Amino acid sequence: MTNTTFSNKIVIVTGGANGIGRAIVNQFAKRNAHVVIADVDKVSGKGLASEITAGGGKALFVETDVADPVSVRALFDEIGKKWGAIHCLINNAGISEFIRFDKLKPEEWDRILNTNLKAAFLCSQQALAYMKKAGGGSIIQIASTRALMSEPRSEAYAASKGGLLALTHAMAASLAEFNINVNAISPGWIHTGDYNKLREIDHKQHFSQRVGKPEDIARACMFLCNPENNFITGENLIIDGGMTRKMIYEG
Repeated sequence: MTNTTFSNKIVIVTGGANGIGRAIVNQFAKRNAHVVIADVDKVSGKGLASEITAGGGKALFVETDVADPVSVRALFDEIGKKWGAIHCLINNAGISEFIRFDKLKPEEWDRILNTNLKAAFLCSQQALAYMKKAGGGSIIQIASTRALMSEPRSEAYAASKGGLLALTHAMAASLAEFNINVNAISPGWIHTGDYNKLREIDHKQHFSQRVGKPEDIARACMFLCNPENNFITGENLIIDGGMTRKMIYEG
């Protein structure tokens, strides 16, 4: 992949102000894309956009609540007026809350599902017209290995991420006629804090012998959004250092 692959392409990253989203934004910015950071975190989002532009990159922050249809529509209206086309959409925004099943309230379920799943539908639907104008594009859903395996108190989160996988292959079928590829990435343990504080036992849980970093997911986004890889669609790419394939015997 050359640094001109995404030159002047319009790329939207929801939840792009922090963590995995921030790494994705930086990777696209390094490749001369126009990156739109859609996030509720105004301080971090504006700060990141300023860092990128100060370094000669192209970034725009738009304060967005991806679970709110009005806010999402405003985001895409602004992008449409500014550029008129969209090439890549990374549906990364999400919240992780683990609540006892017998204590899980309907409003808590709705908040998690709306942010993690409904938002991907809203953003993808709004992006469609602009991707059609661009002659095609790529949509990536950032799901999770918790769509495939579980731990206690993860019902709402697991349901939201599992829904993203189903949404991915359904959208891939529906949007194929418009030359739009739709894929999912399911990260495993991706550490967004101080990497040096991880223990040896943390790294040894992985075939890769290390815990993942946000950049691992960002590089996968570069791969799937590259037009040369348009034979890949409807897929879920698991990036977890082999953790979900490792057999563990106790006793």
